[in-house]
Amino acid sequence: MSALTVDPGPGHGQDWDDLVRIWEETDAPEGCKVEIIEGIVTVSPPPSKDHNTTAALLQRRLYTVIPEDWEIYQTLGVSVPGRAGLYIPDLVVLPRAVASGPGNRVPAEAVRLVVEITSPANANHDRIGKAHGYAKAGIELFLLLDPWHTGRPTATLYGEPSDGTYRVLEAVEYGETLTLPKPFGLDLDTGILPVS
Repeated sequence: MSALTVDPGPGHGQDWDDLVRIWEETDAPEGCKVEIIEGIVTVSPPPSKDHNTTAALLQRRLYTVIPEDWEIYQTLGVSVPGRAGLYIPDLVVLPRAVASGPGNRVPAEAVRLVVEITSPANANHDRIGKAHGYAKAGIELFLLLDPWHTGRPTATLYGEPSDGTYRVLEAVEYGETLTLPKPFGLDLDTGILPVS
């Protein structure tokens, strides 16, 4: 992962419009993910085959339980106010109407579930920076799939955001079942997920 920074100018914080302009104009190699994390434009390499398989397997299961007027997106920007962030989650679930129309990002308050799958290059961003950003934005549920967790791969479901912090609703090692609460009502067998 690399980071591009912008000189905020004397005595002023980083200008959000300048960050978004840089984000929009960054010519990253195909498949790379460009995000703004805590005021820094970052470029992550394309995800691995196992990473993509994990996203696809989860997406297939989520489609069986979400309402007809919701969708699941893999490359949709989520504006995270208060954290100088514009994240592109591995999966984001929200009403289709919110993601319709011009533009390439949605407000965090419309998101019903966000999923991040760690990679060696982004694990700390997903575990710490993005977790705080999603909580601060009030996203109801955050699922962190962490095949790179020390010891054994884990799946952790966060919820009940308050003051930029989530409560751990459930944490399991891969191979166990994790339950996504209503409106999802999904028992996810994490044993189907590839271990990197």
